[in-house]
Amino acid sequence: MAFRVAGASEYLAITGWKIDDIKLAKKAWILPGQKCARFDISPVNYTFEVQAMSAEKLPFILPAVFTIGPRTDDMGALLKYAKLISPHDKLSNHVNELVQGVIEGETRVLAASMTMEQIFKGTKEFKQSVFENVQLELNQFGLIIYNANVKQLVDVRGHEYFSYLGQKTQQEAANQAKIDVSEAKMKGEMGAK
Repeated sequence: MAFRVAGASEYLAITGWKIDDIKLAKKAWILPGQKCARFDISPVNYTFEVQAMSAEKLPFILPAVFTIGPRTDDMGALLKYAKLISPHDKLSNHVNELVQGVIEGETRVLAASMTMEQIFKGTKEFKQSVFENVQLELNQFGLIIYNANVKQLVDVRGHEYFSYLGQKTQQEAANQAKIDVSEAKMKGEMGAK
């Protein structure tokens, strides 16, 4: 029999004799016939460059940094997380691969349903939709997104769609400014007569 105490950002996952599933605790007596494992609940940063395609089959890259960790305010979610990591050792990339798969999958599905123009013009809405869809999938594993930074969409080498769209927007703004200046001059000259 041993008394175990978890660290500040840890929990104990106890299994075995007289425990039906998994018992989570910050401190506990571990009886003979029981196993105890510590697991860290600190959020982790995941950096990705997701390659996706729009509805027109135009490829682009979505660089993103997600800070993801287990839900600490919900014991049910924490239990799901404990079950997710328990069969793997501490050096396993299991959670990393799972998170990457969810983010890439949800981004690709969403991008494939939108045109490149919709993605470019509604970048904020696109990013918010990615965030919401990813969170929905992560809920089943007891994980929560603490922070998500989706950077500017980037062209895939050989496809300069975003740079051309940016140039188009700049040209339209420059032309509109010229028209506004001409109209102001014309009104000023008419007022001077």
